[in-house]
Amino acid sequence: MWRSRKRTAAAALATLALLATGAHASGVAEPRGPHYQDARAPVERRVDDLLRRMTPEEKVGQMTQIRLGKLRGDCEWTPGPLREDCMKAVLDDAEVGSVLSGGGDTPNPNTPRAWAEMTNEIQRYAMDRSRLRIPLIYGADGVHGHSNVVTATMFPHQIGLGATWHPELMEDLGRSTGRAMRATGVFWNFAPVSDLARDTRWGRYYETYSEDPVLAGALAAANVRGQQDGADGTAKLAATAKHFAGYSQPFNGHDRAPAQLPIRYLQDTVLPPFQAQFDAGVRTVMINSGAVNGVPAHASPYLLTEQLRERMGFRGVAISDWADIQYLVDRYHVAADYQEAIAMAVNAGVDMAMEPSNAAEFTRGLLANLRSGAISGKRIDQAVRRILTLKFELGLFEKPFVDPARADAIVNGADRPLARQAAAESVVLLRNEGVLPLSTGARKLVVTGDAADSVPRQLGGWTVGWQGVPAGSPLPPTTTVLQGVRAAVPTANVVSAPTRADAVAQAADSDAVVVVLGEDPGAEGEADTESPALTAEQQGLVDAVRATGKPVVVVLLTGRPQVLGTVADAPALLAGWLPGSEGGSAIADVLFGAVNPSGRLPVSWPKTVGDQPFTYDQPRGANVGESSDYDPAFAFGHGLSYTDFTTSAPVLKSTDVRRDGRVEVSVTVTNTGARDGTLVLPVYVHQPVSKVLTPDRRLVAFTRVALKAGEQRAVQVSFDVKRLAVTAGDMDDTGRPEVAKGGYEVLVGDGRAGFAVR
Repeated sequence: MWRSRKRTAAAALATLALLATGAHASGVAEPRGPHYQDARAPVERRVDDLLRRMTPEEKVGQMTQIRLGKLRGDCEWTPGPLREDCMKAVLDDAEVGSVLSGGGDTPNPNTPRAWAEMTNEIQRYAMDRSRLRIPLIYGADGVHGHSNVVTATMFPHQIGLGATWHPELMEDLGRSTGRAMRATGVFWNFAPVSDLARDTRWGRYYETYSEDPVLAGALAAANVRGQQDGADGTAKLAATAKHFAGYSQPFNGHDRAPAQLPIRYLQDTVLPPFQAQFDAGVRTVMINSGAVNGVPAHASPYLLTEQLRERMGFRGVAISDWADIQYLVDRYHVAADYQEAIAMAVNAGVDMAMEPSNAAEFTRGLLANLRSGAISGKRIDQAVRRILTLKFELGLFEKPFVDPARADAIVNGADRPLARQAAAESVVLLRNEGVLPLSTGARKLVVTGDAADSVPRQLGGWTVGWQGVPAGSPLPPTTTVLQGVRAAVPTANVVSAPTRADAVAQAADSDAVVVVLGEDPGAEGEADTESPALTAEQQGLVDAVRATGKPVVVVLLTGRPQVLGTVADAPALLAGWLPGSEGGSAIADVLFGAVNPSGRLPVSWPKTVGDQPFTYDQPRGANVGESSDYDPAFAFGHGLSYTDFTTSAPVLKSTDVRRDGRVEVSVTVTNTGARDGTLVLPVYVHQPVSKVLTPDRRLVAFTRVALKAGEQRAVQVSFDVKRLAVTAGDMDDTGRPEVAKGGYEVLVGDGRAGFAVR
């Protein structure tokens, strides 16, 4: 009886929606339906109107997100078509307001059109059975393009993009990703990752931009602006800052292991990349799956309310990560049962639960907490208000559906030139003893190594499936390094040597050998490693081909800076990271000089496995000059070019600045070589005396400078003095970040200039 009344009400409201505008004698249209259906009304008014009409059951449904698998197949893990009985249990009975596709949770066939048809069908079912016709929001992890779709263009993973030091490129990539996802009905992207690269043992290292908070924040913010820009006839898309906060430095290097982070370190280093995205208008944030200082992030009012909301000013939706509220019970053991865990998380500040498997259990627990007073009605309304605001701001109430007929053309093979540019700019030339660039007139080249012609290794994790391209799946259209080299020198004999013996034999009459080394694709805990180093077999291959006396180029397609061993001495060494669909073409562009490499390391490359955690900004200890010194194989910011640059000493517009002011820096940059090139110009600050330990130098700004051969240019870079803030106080670090008065130095290249903060 209730369901019958509910559907009758839904039909009546649908009629109201069609009659939502009428005409007076004057010809001016005015709304006739509920205020929340009036697209011209302010969002706040629409939210107020809708919220007051909602039942408690409808409200808690909005706070729930369920995985696609619960709507199809066997209503669990076996894929298959959407089933009405599966959808009824989730979308009708539990009134769930959001659905996600985890890695590999895709339609069959996995095409853009199939995605669009699937999300439309789910949306139509949900809205037809919603008494108030509230649309769903569909989410997915588009972490390097619309990477769940086989035929989509896969961009480099974030660690490679960090090597570009190019925010404008990040904006273009974000815009492309957003366009592809919207075309398939996915309006919520769980990206970019804002965690810092601090420990190469960690399985998600490749998902980060940098070890530095300023660089990571600038690139993530630019990506957010691109993703959330434009609509192209659809609703808009929401990006996500994740994982808030302190996720990437677990004490033992393993994913989701607890972290111990002093509040000073949290505030001064971990949180700033998130702040950059909040300032850029990111609409959602995903919570750290781990625990920090003995408290799971999902249960921390300090992290999710005091820091996130009160200090950092975030106003959007906070969503849990996969099943993390349940994990408060059965993994962290901080709650006795799921109902208590729900109260802990929601009261701490979680607005929506990514509850992958049991929506009804979550909504029942939330309602029970509401009835008992464990969670207040005010807090429920606060969370639902944020979720409804998101849906209204995206335009989902007006445009809940997409056009399947347009999806394939928008997604398939889109922006391949952009992918090639991104991959080429991400290449870091680590070492070059006159070997590169290779000659396009080469007669014979040998290409060998485990990643030379491997699509899964080149694309890495979060590609079609969670752990990378699943076995048996079609391979995404990809140019491998072997293919890229062959295309670059079509007149040469490019030989593929799959084994060490083949490589040595073929090298005898070759002009050069290209060795491409990688690692198995993976994600999260499955990609953790206690030995982030090249294997003995990989090192042996390089040693063997070097022994032939032929020029050897080593290309590293890895998701982290692997300890190199003897490979560090190879005459030419390139970091290509996980370069995506056009990685092979981009690597070839650099190998043969069509592109002058401009990439610079966004992380420190360690010499030994024991150097973890390891970053350029680690404060010095008392044993300066001994083992506590920063001594990498290749330093943060390192990268060679096929030309040479010089920079003058920095000149400051003012040597006396206020704590709320800006420092303006001028330098002259000259390309002294014979080739056009692009220089990444970092600006650091050194604080000679500080009451608390600070790094010897801190990145405060950067820019890219493209110069013709022989060209000279004056370059201006500026930064806010507030970037110099550190948390004041003693070991208890209970203070807030503030800029200390006193003397500082700007460092650019080998030059420096002093200034004072007053």
